[in-house]
Amino acid sequence: MPALPGFTDNPFRTRSDLVRASTALLNPLAQHKSPQKAFIKLSTDTAAGFDEVSAKLEGFARPLWAIASLLAAGSGTDSLGLDVDSWACGLQAGTNPASSEYWGDLGDFDQRMVEMESIAYALLMAPAVFLSGMDAVARENLETWLRQINGRQMPQNNWRWFRVLVNLVLGSQEEAVVAQDLKMLDSFDLGEGWSSDGLWGNERKQADYYSGSFAIQFAQMLYVRFMEDRDLAPDDRSRVERYKQEARQFASGFWRYFDVDGSAIPFGRSLTYRFAFAAFWSAVAIAGVQLDEPLNNIGVIKGLLLRHLRWWGKQPGIFNTDGTINIGYAYPNMFLSENYNSPQSVYWCLKSFTILCLSESHPFWIAEELPHPLTVPALLTQPLLDEVKLLWPPRHILCGGRSHHFLLSSGQGTTKPHRAREAKYGKMAYSSFFGFSVPSGVLLEQMAPDSTLTVSLDDGEVWIVRANPFNVRGRQIPILTSDAAAGMGRGVRTVPALVSTWRPKKANEFEVQTTLIPALELWSGWHFRIHKVKWSPAAIEPGPIRLVDAGFAASGVARTGLLCTESNLRMLLDQDAAVVEAWGKDDHSCLILSDGSASGVVDLQTDLVADDRVASKSPLLLRADANTNLIRQRTLIPAVQHTLVADSGSKSAAEMWLVTGIFAVSKTSGMDVNEIRKLWFKRPQIQVIAKPGEEDEIQIMLH
Repeated sequence: MPALPGFTDNPFRTRSDLVRASTALLNPLAQHKSPQKAFIKLSTDTAAGFDEVSAKLEGFARPLWAIASLLAAGSGTDSLGLDVDSWACGLQAGTNPASSEYWGDLGDFDQRMVEMESIAYALLMAPAVFLSGMDAVARENLETWLRQINGRQMPQNNWRWFRVLVNLVLGSQEEAVVAQDLKMLDSFDLGEGWSSDGLWGNERKQADYYSGSFAIQFAQMLYVRFMEDRDLAPDDRSRVERYKQEARQFASGFWRYFDVDGSAIPFGRSLTYRFAFAAFWSAVAIAGVQLDEPLNNIGVIKGLLLRHLRWWGKQPGIFNTDGTINIGYAYPNMFLSENYNSPQSVYWCLKSFTILCLSESHPFWIAEELPHPLTVPALLTQPLLDEVKLLWPPRHILCGGRSHHFLLSSGQGTTKPHRAREAKYGKMAYSSFFGFSVPSGVLLEQMAPDSTLTVSLDDGEVWIVRANPFNVRGRQIPILTSDAAAGMGRGVRTVPALVSTWRPKKANEFEVQTTLIPALELWSGWHFRIHKVKWSPAAIEPGPIRLVDAGFAASGVARTGLLCTESNLRMLLDQDAAVVEAWGKDDHSCLILSDGSASGVVDLQTDLVADDRVASKSPLLLRADANTNLIRQRTLIPAVQHTLVADSGSKSAAEMWLVTGIFAVSKTSGMDVNEIRKLWFKRPQIQVIAKPGEEDEIQIMLH
């Protein structure tokens, strides 16, 4: 794909750099504007689930995040090379019922409500630019169009923030509506500064970038910014202060989703908004909220934002040939898109450019950019074990060691019809380097089931991927010396773990309880999954049951451009062998070495026979369909497959343990192949002690 001068060659160090980047993103849109400037329609011509007028309104409205911010800081429009008057003209035409480019009246649950948020932001940030050229009739048309949002039904989710911000523009005439919306939005609170996108319950359990940086926490900071200087009632002042405190709490964990190179761990929906991942850092800076350690220096926030933009600057695949942004992640990809993604939707990424509303003299731009907190121990108030952190509201364990930056996940999910929802919320691990994969079909290779558990109850005819686990809880797993395990001493330390249960079919008597365990710096590159599998004889029919436990999807392409081929695993691991890009397997493991990285799995359970049931196992290499992974177009997935066959002479329920070690080292770790080989052989011993009626005991052994 083509580079975009001004963005892909941008150092992202200063405000001037971001101004240059924003204009590079905005200028290609000019060729797609309608005659009266109220619509922008990109030439890719794919469709969203809503009407085309709303889609073209998206094209006009979403660039306003950057344009209004530039104007608010007093940047000269001539030096920007932007036709600012066209945006004012478009606003006037779009809200004029007599215009052929009228945006239309609002219905219930209307996409136009979403686009009102960026329009409200523009009117709050730079009112003079957008209103000065309007006569009384045009202003009345604008107000009438915006006011429609107060008389329509809206989803009970982040959309309520759009109505709150619109009413900040309109004034206080709809106080009851705003109060009701704020009360509902506050009910989404999960604690520790996190919000779910709607009430957390059986219908949806979602706490991701959409709620965190694309919408709810982002909007809370805009509310603080625009309410701070107003004469507020005590309740309003209290809410502003509460949102500041929630921002401190949220930020204290949110920074861990960003790797030291600026990449973020992709998770959840709407990932085509790309660098909107970092919008929260812009919003917290423009709201002037002082954060807690290790983010109490604004230079740390600056680094988190700018490194993220730098990472995206190295991804030229995000651009179409005309310089506009495509739907996808690191390259064009419709498999990951949502039904609500039009070609113009992607410009919500410009929420991260709201930082441009701060002038050149603001402390944010004057401050020295500071490195990632995990690279500077002095920035951390806790010891190195802080590289692994359980964040309970999103049910994530963040793992930030040198070898690999990833998270473990259990407990999120939704019944809403989002595309690839099981992949976006139900996998057991997500990585900033390996990304994750979304399905292209129903066959196993098409499902691309990386970092998850996949089950077939009918010997491989139909596969079901893990989703919506229940009975989710955190626990601490002891790491013991051999003496401690024998009762002669105490455990060295504990590590946080996530436990959850999943049934492929609700009515079927087959379930898997999974414990996810990070490995700390003791076993760099590893994490572990312990599956307690329970089933009845009825569940195994027509059987047998196949269970595939998979690792991270690695690049299937060598640096030569050729596809990686199979090799003897012993040769692949030989310390004296030349650097090889290939994959190999033996009786109990599968490993891929490619593009300076490694991904593998090992079956760590030595005895898989339980209660006269027979379990066979075999390593498995899945050649995922092309374009299923978010970051790499061609991938290989290492896995272990277990086949469970019922004992024909038994009618009692069966139970067994499966233990899988998941290995991954990213290219960004800087490790050479011999370092990777040494880590592959450095594994712990894991013991599981069943305790009927109690929680089973799990121990990780140092030896």
